[in-house]
Amino acid sequence: MPASRHAAVSADSVLDINQLYVSRTSREPEKKEVPRNILFQLTLRQHILLVQHVGVGRMTLDIENDLQRRPETMDEDKEKAIEPLAENSDGVLSDAEVKEVAGLPPWDTDDENPYNWPAGKKAWQIGMAASSAFLASLSISIMTPSVGQLMREFDINSTQAILPLSLYVFALALGPVVGGPLSETIGRYPVFLLATPIGALFVLGSALTHSFVGLCILRFLAGFCFGPGLAISAGVLNETYKPEKRGLPSTLFILTPFLGPGLAPAIGAFVSNRMGWRWTQYTILFFAAWTLGITIVVGRETFHPVLKARRLKKLGQTVTEKKEFGQIARHFLTIAVLRPVHMLFTEPIVGLVCLYAACEFATLFTFFAAVPYVFQGVYHFSIEQTGLVFLSIVTGCLLGTVTVVLCDIFLYRRQLHLHPPHMVPPEYRLYPAMIGSIGPPIALFWFAWTARADISWASPTFSMVAFAWGNLCIFISTMQYMVDTYHGSTVASAASANSLARYGLAGAFPLFTLQMYTKLGINWASSLLGFIALALMPVPWVFFKYGKRIRARSQYETASY
Repeated sequence: MPASRHAAVSADSVLDINQLYVSRTSREPEKKEVPRNILFQLTLRQHILLVQHVGVGRMTLDIENDLQRRPETMDEDKEKAIEPLAENSDGVLSDAEVKEVAGLPPWDTDDENPYNWPAGKKAWQIGMAASSAFLASLSISIMTPSVGQLMREFDINSTQAILPLSLYVFALALGPVVGGPLSETIGRYPVFLLATPIGALFVLGSALTHSFVGLCILRFLAGFCFGPGLAISAGVLNETYKPEKRGLPSTLFILTPFLGPGLAPAIGAFVSNRMGWRWTQYTILFFAAWTLGITIVVGRETFHPVLKARRLKKLGQTVTEKKEFGQIARHFLTIAVLRPVHMLFTEPIVGLVCLYAACEFATLFTFFAAVPYVFQGVYHFSIEQTGLVFLSIVTGCLLGTVTVVLCDIFLYRRQLHLHPPHMVPPEYRLYPAMIGSIGPPIALFWFAWTARADISWASPTFSMVAFAWGNLCIFISTMQYMVDTYHGSTVASAASANSLARYGLAGAFPLFTLQMYTKLGINWASSLLGFIALALMPVPWVFFKYGKRIRARSQYETASY
């Protein structure tokens, strides 16, 4: 279209055009007074494109009658104007037409689209999300070796001494329920930017308090602030990498929150044993400062609706009307609380994946109480030696990462050539989960019947490697499956439901672990966990075979291929 015709469109013209309303369902146009000098400055195609672009209703301009009043030279414009109406019945302005009118490139090729960012910029966003997730997970168990110190300082029993850990984990379950939908309202980046420093203040309070009740409350609030980063990171992955490129980045990201439970007890053992339990909180502050620095320096917004809204604002267009507080509150109540819970109980994929991940994650958390009980009681390890045992979890997680990457390269990517672009069925993400599902039951029975004085400590330690390997394979694979299955804003809500289930159950397990091991003994307490893992083992296999049918019955927007 010649540039001279664009130049004829003044700001006043656009405002007047906004008063028009196009009706495609009725042949009787709604009569409105329209300044003819404005209409004749534009071609019909420009009328339609501009009205669609600013987001108002349809023009009730009778095209045929208007063309009769216009010069005969407008026949070509008549054809161009009517053509998109026939092809694009929903009236939405295509990206190509936006480019024609507004001078902006199509969203699919726009540099502002996170899918089109350079690899380095994408990697930094995953680094920001990974740092936030690692901070949240490190803070969980760094106080585990300090149980004895807490019992002596605050005159409490062993179960009460676990409360700061459990309350923090419960808060991690609740934080994403608010943080996930909040990120869908104001964007991902502001949530990352605000959550870390606020959480750090509560961590500082935990280090300075001399009240056990105060310690529990401050730990809960710290977990509530650090928790959103665990949920919205799934959305960051979904918005930055297309499905066929998402395997390796999501694997490396999900590895980080699993490294926390392995590294934190080892760090906490040396810090608390040599400097006191309060220094475990100061250590968290160091990692919080690191996370905040990465967020400020390299973090960027990735939520597509927010980025698209910024594009429109460059044209001076109002995207949406400003919502009142009551509307926002109702939105949060529905999206932040009801939708994740509703998905847990009505979506088989979300419900079973969350149950599987929650039980295995809770079993991992039982090691925080079981490992000191076994290795200090049976093998007479010191606090620092016991802390080093948890490095077996790190080893297992690294092996699990290798397994997931190999499955992605040799199994998932082979499907890319067999399906249309971006339409590989989500079920092909489940290969690592199916392979890794054998790990937890074998490892738990192994741990149960070899953790005794006449067998080397290395045997139960290696069983923890096998458990961590299978656990990571299951979690990464099922998380990728959910991210590929659900679309739009439901991704963050599904991830929030997953966090709610995982951390809710994981926070409860340590509170009765010692009692369970004392009453049932090491053999049968660990075997009980093994039977649970064995019962849940078919979950990924069932979804691999019947996943498409299950997805088709979903109440939410899901992949249909």
